[in-house]
Amino acid sequence: MYKIIPFLKKSLPFLMTLFLWRMSVHFWNPAGILALIPIFYYTFVRHTKWFALFGFIFCFLIDYRCNLPLFWSCIYCLFYAADGFQNYIDIEHMDNNAQFGFMFFSGLGIILLIFSGLTWLNLVNNIWLFLWLNVLYIPITHLDNWAKQ
Repeated sequence: MYKIIPFLKKSLPFLMTLFLWRMSVHFWNPAGILALIPIFYYTFVRHTKWFALFGFIFCFLIDYRCNLPLFWSCIYCLFYAADGFQNYIDIEHMDNNAQFGFMFFSGLGIILLIFSGLTWLNLVNNIWLFLWLNVLYIPITHLDNWAKQ
């Protein structure tokens, strides 16, 4: 029992990402897009060993399911490169588990998706997706803080 709990604490980021990607539903979690929350959080806010590669792979899998060739993967790599400039951009020490950083991460991608096919349905779906991602960012990151205690 004492060996299982530390294992679960270390594997929580990987299991949470896998679960959110796998539980894709057309309206609530299209193509497993909610997996971007733990991908962003465990890569940029709470650095986890080997999670950057894991996050890139899952961004690629989200792109594959969305039929967007390397879209979220490129945005992820862009933010990973920007995170290297910690003198100017320090995502790790932002307030509220870097919620504004995630809003910028998801907002940049969704704005690009809105302008890729400008229709009313596309606009409404992407606004809904932006709101849904950013509302669910709070409980998912607090779940991590609760599990780490």
